[in-house]
Amino acid sequence: MTYKKSILDPQGEAITNAIHGMGFQDVNEVRMGKYFEISVDESSNTLKEDIEKICDNLLANPNMETYRYEFVDSEAVQ
Repeated sequence: MTYKKSILDPQGEAITNAIHGMGFQDVNEVRMGKYFEISVDESSNTLKEDIEKICDNLLANPNMETYRYEFVDSEAVQ
């Protein structure tokens, strides 16, 4: 999850300034965000809808933040 473009991201701005201070002037912007890993039962018929509800109602503030999710086979990650 990251702040929407219309929301000021002071941490991202501080990181951008630090990167510029290191001499990397080609970096235009950094947006700070959160990362969650959720293990789920793959047999659920409503998995995508459930994840959307969890994000909208608990993990993210939809008024200020945007999010994305992906499903990854846990065996492939190891």
